[in-house]
Amino acid sequence: MGLVTTKQMFSMACKHGYAIGAFNVNNMEITQGIVMAAAEEKAPVILQVSRGARKYASMRYLRGIIDAAVDENPSIPICMHLDHGDTFETCKQCVDDGFTSVMIDGSHHSFEDNIALTRRVVEYAHAHGVVVEAELGQLGGIEEDVIGVGADDVSKHLTDPDQAAEFVARTDVDSLAIAIGTSHGAYKFKTEPKLAFDVIEQVSRKLPGFPLVMHGSSTVPKEYADIINTYGGKMPDAKGVPEEAISKAARMAICKVNFDTDLRMAMTATIRQVLWEKPSEFDPRNYLGPARDEIKTMMKRRFHVLGSAGKAAECSAHPSMVTVHS
Repeated sequence: MGLVTTKQMFSMACKHGYAIGAFNVNNMEITQGIVMAAAEEKAPVILQVSRGARKYASMRYLRGIIDAAVDENPSIPICMHLDHGDTFETCKQCVDDGFTSVMIDGSHHSFEDNIALTRRVVEYAHAHGVVVEAELGQLGGIEEDVIGVGADDVSKHLTDPDQAAEFVARTDVDSLAIAIGTSHGAYKFKTEPKLAFDVIEQVSRKLPGFPLVMHGSSTVPKEYADIINTYGGKMPDAKGVPEEAISKAARMAICKVNFDTDLRMAMTATIRQVLWEKPSEFDPRNYLGPARDEIKTMMKRRFHVLGSAGKAAECSAHPSMVTVHS
């Protein structure tokens, strides 16, 4: 099938009320765990690459790993997406490097500057068959180079529905990440979050059938935090977005849900436990392998939470939505 854009994925997700999982990848084991789960659950999937991942592994290695995943799973629609691109130059480079989707995050700019930057990226990407995600409103928390507003200010920076409609009309962007009260990272909330589902509803009324995106969506599983803390780690008071809230958003207009922290926690918890219980272990395969298996187990559950399990066939792209790069 080759790498695909998100056009068919989002079209079906909007029509049938589910969301596509977008997962950040940094190495082979994380990628394998995600795609193995997608293959078993017959779920479409978006593999995201952040600035930190490109710095850590280099795009050449990551592209090779993703290409292998695509080649081994021809029946699973897989999109390669740039997460939180911050400049036109970054987005252009990723388009040129073969990404099938890019995000330009101009949410920290003024409304007019965000529109101008997004429009410039859209014009270049669309000319090369690549789709574009943008962001309007601001999240809280910290994840790699993405620094959001303070925890007490999250509710003050929610996406304005009227601005969202104007933004989409003026930029011709393909999907829009909206701020509904979520935060990046593991330490999202001190108490159970109250997400602004009314914002999703209002934006979707202004933009019927348009794909909306939810960032800062990791659930921060307590079982992984407990394992990490049991075996020498320190993750007190880590709280995430409840699964039922993700499912509710997915049944509305949210067509893409981002996860990163959960992957890190599954891997770290497993490695910590293996090395604690087997202190003489020095073969990386014997702790990275179990970590990969745990990611796979967690991802299989995620696809059901999102409602995308079993949707690979209907999300398989038409020929015009497949991007082939040399």
